[in-house]
Amino acid sequence: MVIGAGPAGLTAAYELATRSSITPIVAETLNRVGGISRTEYYNGYRLDLGGHRFFSKSPRVLRWWLNMVPLEAGKDIENFSDKDFVNIPRSDAEMDEKVMLVRKRLSRILYERKLFDYPIRLDTKLLKLIGFGRSIDTLVSFIKSKLAPVKPERNLEDFMINRFGSKLYGMFFKGYTEKVWGIPCKNIGSDWGRQRIKGLSLGKVVTHSISRALHLKQSRIETSLIDTFLYPKFGPGQLWETVSQEIAHLKGQIYTNKSAAVMYHKNGQISAVDIKGPDGTETSRITCDYLISSMPLSELILSLHPPPPKEIADIAKGLVYRDFITVGLLVDKLKVCDTNGSPLKDNWIYIHDTDVKLGRIQFFKNWSPWLVADHSKQWLGLEYFCSEGDNFWNLPDEEIIMIAADELNRIGFIDKNDMQTGCVIRACKAYPAYWGTYDKIDILQEYLNSFDNLYTIGRNGMHRYNNMDHSMLSAMAAVDHIIEKNFDKKDIWNINAENEYQEERS
Repeated sequence: MVIGAGPAGLTAAYELATRSSITPIVAETLNRVGGISRTEYYNGYRLDLGGHRFFSKSPRVLRWWLNMVPLEAGKDIENFSDKDFVNIPRSDAEMDEKVMLVRKRLSRILYERKLFDYPIRLDTKLLKLIGFGRSIDTLVSFIKSKLAPVKPERNLEDFMINRFGSKLYGMFFKGYTEKVWGIPCKNIGSDWGRQRIKGLSLGKVVTHSISRALHLKQSRIETSLIDTFLYPKFGPGQLWETVSQEIAHLKGQIYTNKSAAVMYHKNGQISAVDIKGPDGTETSRITCDYLISSMPLSELILSLHPPPPKEIADIAKGLVYRDFITVGLLVDKLKVCDTNGSPLKDNWIYIHDTDVKLGRIQFFKNWSPWLVADHSKQWLGLEYFCSEGDNFWNLPDEEIIMIAADELNRIGFIDKNDMQTGCVIRACKAYPAYWGTYDKIDILQEYLNSFDNLYTIGRNGMHRYNNMDHSMLSAMAAVDHIIEKNFDKKDIWNINAENEYQEERS
């Protein structure tokens, strides 16, 4: 039994279906597969929730992606060789449609109504934008952070200042991060930085900037600094829809609009799962030899029967999540353009100015032109970070769309009168948070590991802010353990928990 049809759950199901005699049965709460990596549709336009770059340091993940959706003709990437593949047979028509594009990354930061390159590049353009005096202050604060770092790193603010200095942190990290999480950086655990930023620092930015200028190849590039990425022609959901079709072809079963309600266990074994329909009335009990779960960790623990000990339940109840809303906005044209007068080529722009709630803008045409129905218009994705049930979350869709148009108008990106139409997509529990009872997550891990046939994987299943490839690697590791059992199951929790990617089994 696999709970969740996002990247982790579908990876686990496909691995089981192709590598063993185990029949995977997948239950997904939503009406389509892909989790937050799904593609949504609106009047012929496609939306990518959050913007999903397909990039990984794991050759195993790269091979997996490109087996499902082949690389576009004439392109090449590192760590990829045709000899590594036993490609799924495709018809000529499928090959025209199922293509992994190689995209040039461009992302920037809007700060004080100016566009700054992101990742930050130490060049004359940056110095001109922030000014000579502020440049000196930034350098001094960075040197200070190296000579007298904050020890211990008690929170995310300490983590950021130690790597970038207080001035750069205040300009390019603080405002946006606090929009995402809704609380001050001082109240966020430093573990978030280690998950998402890892080894990135101002020193790495300098090295990367010099290497780019001199066209030098770098042996190790921080994920935040990559210049190119892969992207399915019709959005990330195309890959996961392909995976679900392959699972069905291999006799696996995927049920959408079905939620896991109760997990029955006895003598350290999960024995059966009750799944229910959207109205809560249609309930089916499925017996299982193994349970692989990517559902939110708190919900999994609280759905166990018999119930967990009170200490475990209390920790589960204290886990915190952050949600977000994507507003798809169709406009006639943009008011803003690049310095040379050409249209913006950004994949996305982070909005660090704090006088608007807007967190990030995606330009879907620049991810893939096949996401856009009418190329004479601009199809945008506006991201708002919030919490399920708060005032913004509960606003009517029409009001949220008008707020989005007003804010785009205020920051000078559009004329509000050029807005044509829009839609609102809400995503629950998109970001596991690093406060609440997160500091006791090891107690939950130990408890869950006591169930011999239970594996928790993925971003929500491990309550860890994983990238898509890390979620997939956790699923692959779970299946490796089920089939091979030649390593400790606890090692699955180490994926993306250290400074380097876990590549031992790649």
